[in-house]
Amino acid sequence: MKYKSPVYSEASGSIAGIVYSHNLGGLYTRARAIPTNPNTPYQAVIRALVAQLSNRWVTTLTEPQRQAWKTYADAVKLPDALGELRVIPPLAHYCRSNVPRILGNFGRVDAAPTIFDLGQFTAPVITIVDAATDRVTFTLTVSDEWNVPGGGLILYTSRPQNVTINYFKGPYRFATSIEGPAGTPQTKDLAFPCTAGQRVFFEFRFTQADGRLALPYRTFHLST
Repeated sequence: MKYKSPVYSEASGSIAGIVYSHNLGGLYTRARAIPTNPNTPYQAVIRALVAQLSNRWVTTLTEPQRQAWKTYADAVKLPDALGELRVIPPLAHYCRSNVPRILGNFGRVDAAPTIFDLGQFTAPVITIVDAATDRVTFTLTVSDEWNVPGGGLILYTSRPQNVTINYFKGPYRFATSIEGPAGTPQTKDLAFPCTAGQRVFFEFRFTQADGRLALPYRTFHLST
């Protein structure tokens, strides 16, 4: 759990089963426990992609390319768990931009963006989640800046939840991608089957042609 302290600028160690530590994001606490590693097939894919990109960062990217990602990372801060903007390492930005692009089959971007923002988009509108076909239909704004060759949308969905669940932290599973330029409406398969009356949560990620990845847009819809 991330927290603010009026006393400590840094803290580390454990007291009564609570571990205090800090990283680039600030101070945080967690329960002291032996970590588990479920290592699902999907987690293995993501870890392999991060490892692949990290290796490429060291062995293939040039020093000017790495410096360009550092310039982008210094300029484009990301919100932490408390909503405060933080600088993340350039390698983290490189992986953040490229893992969804590889999943969506858009192609890797090695050159750092030269526009220092995350890009803009209009929130998609879900019209139906069809439990009979396990598909979702939603509308897009075709004039958005991501909707060009090289840009695209990556869709993640949750496992179906009870209708009483109003918040879903994750994990989301990659469902599909849409390459720009794309029309509207779109009908796509869900990552998991559902039945009528269940609530499905959605995470939309928009990637620009230059590799900028917008913050996720999350919403939910009742299946019928």
